[in-house]
Amino acid sequence: MQNPLLITCFLIAFHSSFGQVNYGKPEEDAMAIQKNFQIWWNYQSKNILLSSDFIALDTTSKEISKESFLNQLTTGDYLPIKLTATNSQIYYQLFKIEPNTDSSIKATITSLSIEEYEHYKMEGTPFPEFSFTDLNGNTITNETINGKIVVIKCWYIHCAACIKEFPAVNSLAAQYEERKDIVFISLAEDTPDQLRTFLAKKPLNYSVIPNMKKYMNETLHLNAFPTHFIINKKGQIAKVLLDYDGLVVALKKESQL
Repeated sequence: MQNPLLITCFLIAFHSSFGQVNYGKPEEDAMAIQKNFQIWWNYQSKNILLSSDFIALDTTSKEISKESFLNQLTTGDYLPIKLTATNSQIYYQLFKIEPNTDSSIKATITSLSIEEYEHYKMEGTPFPEFSFTDLNGNTITNETINGKIVVIKCWYIHCAACIKEFPAVNSLAAQYEERKDIVFISLAEDTPDQLRTFLAKKPLNYSVIPNMKKYMNETLHLNAFPTHFIINKKGQIAKVLLDYDGLVVALKKESQL
């Protein structure tokens, strides 16, 4: 015979956890971080990662889709703030931008959000057909990477931000070098001769594909560099990222699936 006391305790526990809110107050005051561009940017760059998998809330604390969240950010009327959490999940909430807020804050949020929104819509779609030949003469196609996770870095020689992250992405590639199911490829705008000269001084531990300007501009529709793609084992785009920190988080998650 079942113990009525145990059943009662179970029901209490169930009902207390059902619908439990795992987030609290904003980590920063929405008014305070709008005082000037530098204060806002210091917060945004250190605390907000729009490429991450987060739970989105509107201005009334109602949960909404990530797509809706990003779409509203593109209007320039809102800014995202991270909420304190009682679990490992990330929570971002929309807050209204004040009328007298520096217009450069609105413009930057709009620009960043449009890029992130376009990248988000690419998730789950097939990576475009390709047949690349790297600097070592190796041919890489959709078929040769089938069943593997592919990390793609898009860059060019005169992109300072692209070059600045070389040590970090080299370290990341080294971290996964034992994983034969993970491949690191880079698409560069430059010619083979330009790349060989440049990479002799600043090595990149990726398979480097030259002459990719047209492919990146017209097929991938890239407007910012560096841009990173993570392609899952089904050949679908898992993530499109502009920053190294987001790449680390996304690759870790994809590699554990």
